[in-house]
Amino acid sequence: MTEPQSALLLRKQLAELNKNPVEGFSAGLIDDNDIYKWEVLIIGPPDTLYEGGFFKAHLYFPREYPLRPPKMKFITEIWHPNIDKSGDVCISILHEPGDDKWGYEKASERWLPVHTVETILISVISMLADPNDESPANVDAAVSTFLTDIYLYIL
Repeated sequence: MTEPQSALLLRKQLAELNKNPVEGFSAGLIDDNDIYKWEVLIIGPPDTLYEGGFFKAHLYFPREYPLRPPKMKFITEIWHPNIDKSGDVCISILHEPGDDKWGYEKASERWLPVHTVETILISVISMLADPNDESPANVDAAVSTFLTDIYLYIL
């Protein structure tokens, strides 16, 4: 039986990351027998509240990848406006492709099949450094981030 195209693409991306690691994260399979479930370790970006931290997360790819986005969930507890209290990541590029029915996001900001594991994780690291508190998945974290920003501004 031949492997689905999505599995072949994911194997290629995994091999590329192993051959040419990217600074800020490492990635591998949760189970060597399931190409659709990945474990990643993200290093907290410098000059952020997360600096020096190591954060484990899982990526779950649909069989329709790259036409549909994966889901990402932090396993390590993390306090961030764009990560809900159960660890699910809410970032535009992981939202289903097409127009946003609420008109908040442009189609170009949402999932596109050109995204790879590398571009996803770079976007998540960027999100850690620069949260979008206009569309929080964790309102409490967004409020505390806002108050911290005000406090630092006053200082």
